[in-house]
Amino acid sequence: MSNDGRLLPQTFEGIQFTSNDFDNLTLTAGRLEHATGRASTDRTGLAVLGGTRESDALLFAGIDYNFTKGSLVQYYAANLENYYTQQFLGLQHTVALGAGQSLKADLRYFDTGASGANGSARGRAEGYRVNGYTRDGSGEIDNRTWSAILTYTLGGHGLTGGYQSVSDASAFVQPNQGALPEKGAAGASVYLFTDRMLATFNRAGERTWFGQYGYDFAALGAPGLRASVVYLKGDGIKTISGIEQKEWERDLALDYVIQTGLFKGVGLSWRQAALRSEVADAQDQTRVIISYTLALF
Repeated sequence: MSNDGRLLPQTFEGIQFTSNDFDNLTLTAGRLEHATGRASTDRTGLAVLGGTRESDALLFAGIDYNFTKGSLVQYYAANLENYYTQQFLGLQHTVALGAGQSLKADLRYFDTGASGANGSARGRAEGYRVNGYTRDGSGEIDNRTWSAILTYTLGGHGLTGGYQSVSDASAFVQPNQGALPEKGAAGASVYLFTDRMLATFNRAGERTWFGQYGYDFAALGAPGLRASVVYLKGDGIKTISGIEQKEWERDLALDYVIQTGLFKGVGLSWRQAALRSEVADAQDQTRVIISYTLALF
């Protein structure tokens, strides 16, 4: 997933094919070969956080199938050459409860294992390794991560609660070029609900409970205005010392998109986040973002 947390978004170079030729079924396949980070114009190969050697390509393919109204099942497989092979299974189901109410369930499961050079001691010594705690300090990728999320909506209100579990042999990984030397390629996003403004809650062994409340002011006659607050608390983080550690984050957001007139499509966003962690520095950040969306067709 591309990260847009700075002025210039992260970009990837490659090719993707998408087919919607079959009813209720979407087929996707692609190959990514290069990335450009948020803080540099340098084009790099791909890697994982902690990896100092570039991979030649990320290959991926998957299906999205709407088997009933409001229900979606997903299966994707990917291989980042010399780093990992990852399989993903997802299930989403929305139930209409009447009177403007609905309940949505979102289940996600990832199974990730070493591939190529990361699977050998020699390859890891050459730089094909993952950052953070790994079993026996080997730097080998070996992870299973799952999450369960429920969202209840009533009019403009949205209330979300969930749980995520990361297995304890290594952290959850997806492409991240932040450790490539002298490339300025730090910053990446992953397909986890816990990927937030300051932390990702994807460390080895981490168990995270989270809750979010959001309100869409269109329900009160103010379309384009939204507000939300989210709180996440993770524990069970594995460390070399054997002492498990913990962290929490609280994020506030207020967004408004101008609906009419000369400045239609201009978005104004305010973000404030606080992180307290035993494995990272404490942070408090405030961000103000101005964006513009232009419809081309």
